[in-house]
Amino acid sequence: MDNTDGRADPMPATTRPRSDARGRLTRLLPRASDYRDMARHPLRDLLAGVTVAIVALPLALAFGVASGLGAQAGLTTAIIAGIVAALFGGSRLQVSGPTGAMTVVLVPVVHSFGIGGVLQVGLMAGIILLLLASSGVGRAVRFLPTSLIEGFTAGIAVVIALQQVPNLLGVAPSDNEHVIGLAFDAVVRFAGYPDWLPPVIALSVAAVILAGARLAPSIPLSLIVVAAATAVAVITGAGIPAIGELPSAMPAPDAAFIDWGRTGSLLPSAIAVAALGALESLLCATVADGMRVGEQHDPDRELFGQGLANIVLPFFGGVPATAAIARTAVNVRAGATSRLSSITHSLVLLAVVLAISPIVGLIPLAALAGVLIATTVQMIQVGAIRAIIRSTRADAIVLVATFAVTVLVDLVTAVIVGLAIAAVLALFSVSRAARLEQIPLDHRDHTDEERMLLDQHIVAYRLDGPVFFGAAHRFLLELSEVGEVSVVILRMSRVTTLDATGGRMLDDAIARLERRGIVVLLSGIKAPHRTVLQRLGAAPHLREQGRVFDDTPAAITHARTLIRS
Repeated sequence: MDNTDGRADPMPATTRPRSDARGRLTRLLPRASDYRDMARHPLRDLLAGVTVAIVALPLALAFGVASGLGAQAGLTTAIIAGIVAALFGGSRLQVSGPTGAMTVVLVPVVHSFGIGGVLQVGLMAGIILLLLASSGVGRAVRFLPTSLIEGFTAGIAVVIALQQVPNLLGVAPSDNEHVIGLAFDAVVRFAGYPDWLPPVIALSVAAVILAGARLAPSIPLSLIVVAAATAVAVITGAGIPAIGELPSAMPAPDAAFIDWGRTGSLLPSAIAVAALGALESLLCATVADGMRVGEQHDPDRELFGQGLANIVLPFFGGVPATAAIARTAVNVRAGATSRLSSITHSLVLLAVVLAISPIVGLIPLAALAGVLIATTVQMIQVGAIRAIIRSTRADAIVLVATFAVTVLVDLVTAVIVGLAIAAVLALFSVSRAARLEQIPLDHRDHTDEERMLLDQHIVAYRLDGPVFFGAAHRFLLELSEVGEVSVVILRMSRVTTLDATGGRMLDDAIARLERRGIVVLLSGIKAPHRTVLQRLGAAPHLREQGRVFDDTPAAITHARTLIRS
């Protein structure tokens, strides 16, 4: 139906939400322009992809074993996530796959629900990531404090290292779900029947990787040293635990793992996986942007791509995936310019699965433990941690608390505790920034006698900053301690925030001053703050008696009138 002026009626209200939802989905989907750069420097991207695959192979195997689903699951995750997240994600340079942080969350799920539980957690986490992407929450990661991120990362590194103690010592892991107990049990059993070859292999692999990262970062020493350790284990016939034979093909899709009856029990783990995946992916994308001039990722699209990858992975037996900082950094340093490099990395890993899976199965678990130990050492940025601890006491508290809770409790609790402590400390800092300051009156136009009269009986206080629940009690005490005067002028033009608690505090302070016979005048109240006071019913008699002024000079003139009368 047309309006009388000939214009068509606006879209019905029932249609607009659907259109908005369609617009948000369209914004998340890839466009042709996202793939044009794949044809600009294909050779550079292909070479970068091969380089990343060489680095990613031992990591994918190690993280698959560490997750409890096996080496094949790690390779499957790297292959599928590397392609899906590259095609649909918000960064051109990200490389996705299994990560050490994710294995920390998955190990308890394996113990409690088995492999099927892990696969369903991955599916649920993928759905949560899609919801986060559509809500636009991706940009919120920039508000996370650095102290929390560094403490969280260091805690994850320690947890991964503790998880690898059984493989490092060559003993079977116990059923202890907590990493400290798991490591302790492994040490006790090793002490009873020590076999020194596994720890020698693990520590040698870790030492070579760490030395190579410092002395020859362009050489893929992780793959070389793992191959050498495998050769030693085979030649000596020591019989130390190995990965075991891998399937010679990718597993077929299977939805038998889904059991919606246990959704409620798995939901906390799914939320933890989704939160960790979002955090790690967005931080990784930020790092990648900083390594290449002019690079900028789309955080919501990155969550969308990671969500799709995690929805697809469980049907092929893969573990939950996220962007990997180490592989992404290698990708950028190798000269990658587009998503083609990540896709190439996945195809190279697929060729490994199809061609040399029997050889991969001979890799000793101790060698992979060495790879992960080297990874954990590289994760901990000692210089950054030292700088943060020295910067402010608040940052030091957040970092240490987040680290401790990560190691002693779990990752999700650590993030919640870290954020809560950071919020409380930030609130305390903001409340201390608010000030109540006595200011001099303008005496230039008055005689000495008038100045003396004003100095004796009129005092002006300026309220600076936020007057809210964090600072209300301190303001109340300071205002209540005003000396023997006749008139108090409260200058409020510099108040930045006034909440209900601050308004009630102001009302109470005015009442206390008036009970002592002191007249209170207000000046410079901003319109939003005036509205808050009116809705609270704070000191309505001041407005009724004309004691609220637009500016301080008018309040001072009125105060002089009161003193003279």
